Amino acid sequence: MPLNKKITLHLGKKNIKFDVVEHKKVFTAYDLAQTLGEKLDSIAKTLLVEADLPSVEKKGKNYFVVVVPASYRVELQKVKKALKAKRVALAPEKVMAKLGIEPGALSPFGSLRGLGVVLDKTLLKTKEAIVGAESFTESLRMKVKDLMALEKPVVGAIGKRAGLKLQKKPGKQAKAKKAAKKRPTRKAGKRR
Repeated sequence: MPLNKKITLHLGKKNIKFDVVEHKKVFTAYDLAQTLGEKLDSIAKTLLVEADLPSVEKKGKNYFVVVVPASYRVELQKVKKALKAKRVALAPEKVMAKLGIEPGALSPFGSLRGLGVVLDKTLLKTKEAIVGAESFTESLRMKVKDLMALEKPVVGAIGKRAGLKLQKKPGKQAKAKKAAKKRPTRKAGKRR
């Protein structure tokens, strides 16, 4: 699935600089970090939640894009507190379909669809982040301050570090040891 052109046009109209990052097909923020060799904290992970807000102008179900570093898990109770909502839950996939978003390909650009955005304050420590662009093969690298200016998110401590670590790619020594294990061995004392 290619990059959503509406996103690039939206960013262009707002004069926001970004780089397109092409990569193999991935479905999770963790896999994106692993594929690109990036730190988990520099990859933005997104979820769609529905929240029941008590305020008169937004009474009823409202949808928000929740953005946290890939190294974090979203804590719905903290999102509820940040939004001052009565209830917060993950939005069903049918809502994503209604919004024209393929599950797993949500971008942090809620303003494109009239959605609010909630951002974990930990992302503010990262100058640049790689964010989804509603594609499984292309993402965007952009400044977090530009994302903040564009989306004007609710900012709070909405996640918790998950303790995830990227797998290390085997180096030359590890490959050599693995190859040595595969070679047949001879028993001592027998000559051919």
